[in-house]
Amino acid sequence: MSKERARRREERLREQAVLTAARAAEAERRERRAARRRALASWLPERSSRTGRPSGVIAERERRQRTTTVVLLVVLNVLVAPLTDGWAWPALSLVVSALAAPVLHTLLFRR
Repeated sequence: MSKERARRREERLREQAVLTAARAAEAERRERRAARRRALASWLPERSSRTGRPSGVIAERERRQRTTTVVLLVVLNVLVAPLTDGWAWPALSLVVSALAAPVLHTLLFRR
């Protein structure tokens, strides 16, 4: 009975040692990866926010205006496609939309 307990204890200790070694290897891999990321990030310019997007009232307003312009052009193109036959009119609509987008934006949102 005592030999059996000793054998099981040794087996548990062996499994525990394997798990400890695996955890240590994983921690070492994570640390190496973090060091690589820090080294690469040191080459990049600093950003003011996590996403790199400007924040604030003016930036939010500009994003909203840009989104409105894009949504209007997408709706226009989606309406043109089923109302016409063939591919020429929808393709022409896409090209005209891309060229007219800045003009439309300026007309909609004067500064």
